[in-house]
Amino acid sequence: MNNMQTVGVTNSKQHMRIAAIASMKRGLEQFIYRELTYLEGTGASINLFPTKSNPGLYNPRETWNVHSWSPLRAILLQPFFFLCSPIRYLQLLWHAIQMRAIVDFIIAWDFSRKMANVDVIYATFGDHKFFVGYFCKRILEKPLAVTIHAYELYCNPNPQLFKRALQQCDQVITVTEHNRETLASEFDVEPTNVEIVRYSIDTEEYRPEKKFVILIVAFFVERKGHEILFRAIRQLDNPDVEVWVVGDQGVEGSPVDVKGIARELGIESQVAFFGKLSGTALKAVFHACDVFCLPCRFDSSGIAEGFPNVIIEALAVGKPVITARHVEIPRILDEILVDENDVDGLAQAINDVYESDSLRQRLSQQNREIAEQVFSAANVKKTARILAQLVSGENEPFGSDHLHTQQEVPSRVGVNG
Repeated sequence: MNNMQTVGVTNSKQHMRIAAIASMKRGLEQFIYRELTYLEGTGASINLFPTKSNPGLYNPRETWNVHSWSPLRAILLQPFFFLCSPIRYLQLLWHAIQMRAIVDFIIAWDFSRKMANVDVIYATFGDHKFFVGYFCKRILEKPLAVTIHAYELYCNPNPQLFKRALQQCDQVITVTEHNRETLASEFDVEPTNVEIVRYSIDTEEYRPEKKFVILIVAFFVERKGHEILFRAIRQLDNPDVEVWVVGDQGVEGSPVDVKGIARELGIESQVAFFGKLSGTALKAVFHACDVFCLPCRFDSSGIAEGFPNVIIEALAVGKPVITARHVEIPRILDEILVDENDVDGLAQAINDVYESDSLRQRLSQQNREIAEQVFSAANVKKTARILAQLVSGENEPFGSDHLHTQQEVPSRVGVNG
């Protein structure tokens, strides 16, 4: 397991087969995913039985056996389950009716088909996952454990069955001392029968560290140059450098699989994808980064940039900018520019900025001044004047605009300093 601490267990518990009942309403909860991953790291095999099955941020690992249930199949198989074990089926059916838990009962019978070879049933929450596990235990006569987190104690979907299942459970686990006290006072569970297992985290993966953050904000299209940046990052081979990617597929055709490029180049651990951001969230990543990079270029259809607005935003917040000698950009910026598609040059430019605090400070001040002088909101006054001339009929030749260029676009400040 990458970046995974191994939890010590005795040899007798190696290769334990766990039937984990969890919800995947929007994928797995992060802490459930982490716990099951750690359990697998001890040598256990994970058989996942999701009560809901939808993708999310944390999805089952490829090494886990996932056994989803189908409502139609589960209902159609009930006569078969009755024929296999008529007395037990009818006893549990009557119990489920009394407890108002017919759906949990039906799911449990469906899951039980795939649980015959597991060693232990583990309900990851004390709600419907626990109730399904409770019926599975009654069907298969296998040990049942449950972890109680919090909401189950205060807003349980079936308090009556919760109390009954706690009495029948072979091991109750909870994450806090307070929960154990609540289980004792509200649900009559002996404190000595409850184990406290606090949440776990890989302290090697999560540790204090300072990253040099490169921000790119762009739609996932060829001319934005994500691939060039990623290849430069791979060439640098510096684990302290991290790329923050803001953006997603735009309205244009032929989007680039930016996540796929990061994966193919083996730099996934150095790239964080934020999706689309705007407003305060977008400004926050601009303020937090160390340098902004947009290695834009002509795409294979010959389409170029105008002047990227995200570069203007980076200049305005006073960030060093690394970009390409592309169309209009060299008319505004002298540094730091590299040739289009120049992976070596981009890697060197990033390394220069990474290694020099003084260079970053100088570029920060310089770029803020460029933004104030060249890209202020006063530029809109020119558009207003042009529109007003059209309305009034005072048609000053638009071609004369070049006469105002030197006055309205001041010379760059300190770009050679």
